[in-house]
Amino acid sequence: MSDDHDRPEKGPAARVKALEEMLVRAGLVDPAALDELEQTFEQRVGPHHGARMVAKSWLDPGYRERLLADGAAAAIELGFAVPEGRLTAVENTSRVHNLIVCTLCSCYPWFLLGPPPAWYKSFAYRSRAVRDPRGVLRDFGTVLPDNIEVRVWDSTAEQRYMVIPVRPAGTENLSEEDLAALVTRDSMVGVEILGSGYIQEESK
Repeated sequence: MSDDHDRPEKGPAARVKALEEMLVRAGLVDPAALDELEQTFEQRVGPHHGARMVAKSWLDPGYRERLLADGAAAAIELGFAVPEGRLTAVENTSRVHNLIVCTLCSCYPWFLLGPPPAWYKSFAYRSRAVRDPRGVLRDFGTVLPDNIEVRVWDSTAEQRYMVIPVRPAGTENLSEEDLAALVTRDSMVGVEILGSGYIQEESK
């Protein structure tokens, strides 16, 4: 991404970071304990949950249909809580690539993808994703053929989105667990493709 994405955090995020540093310097907070807390949080709500949903949708056409029809219900089906808002899953194909953004703030399905990355919250990403999605994707190293339509989905407090990426070629014999290990957070936001995902139409 552009250098704008590396600007220091501002607003509440900056104040929280400054408070954390002050507490650590005063010896009131153990950095190791903070790291352990963050790891525990990511184990409970993190991208591995969304990855499991994607992997299951690649193997189970019935589940994929349910995921596309009602993302929240499909998440709950696997035991994942959806504490706020609706969840919509959008599917990448050989003809369509989906990109998720929140232009107003940083609404994000954290309960399935973990905490949003700094670049997702940055003004540079939020402002460019709608007006120049292909340029944003190129910044991430994702260059799409001209015949691929790019669709941008703007998240809100009431509506969250996740992308079902194209299944990589050569994974026909992998288990659901192994497939889930291939799925990245960035691919579920839409800034990354997995393997040679657009070389051929994925199996239906």
